[in-house]
Amino acid sequence: MKQVLNSTDAPAAIGPYSQGIAAGGTVYVSGQLPIIPATGELHTGSVADQTRQALRNIAAILKEAGCGMADVVKTTVLLRDIADFGEMNAAYAEFFPTDAPARACFQAACLPKNAALEIECVAVRDRA
Repeated sequence: MKQVLNSTDAPAAIGPYSQGIAAGGTVYVSGQLPIIPATGELHTGSVADQTRQALRNIAAILKEAGCGMADVVKTTVLLRDIADFGEMNAAYAEFFPTDAPARACFQAACLPKNAALEIECVAVRDRA
């Protein structure tokens, strides 16, 4: 059985998809742009600041599922410019200080709202 996740502390979906889905012990979080939930505006700061915003959005959605960043097992990061990898990576590491999840990172020709990055993840809830 699946549970649709909806957090008011993360940006609303801008299309026909859910912020996240929990199915059994697995949580799938849709790609998160660096959108500020309170305003609905794209964060226009540095790539590091945008990375932090996207990851804060992910954390809010995971909280709705009863888990957190430590439960993330896989992420995918899409960058508008792969030259931003180092700056993104430094901010990303703040959210995963130990036992970082598996990750893929790609350059994408264009992201929604012309964002600098988008991050999605998969987490596993402790069912014990």
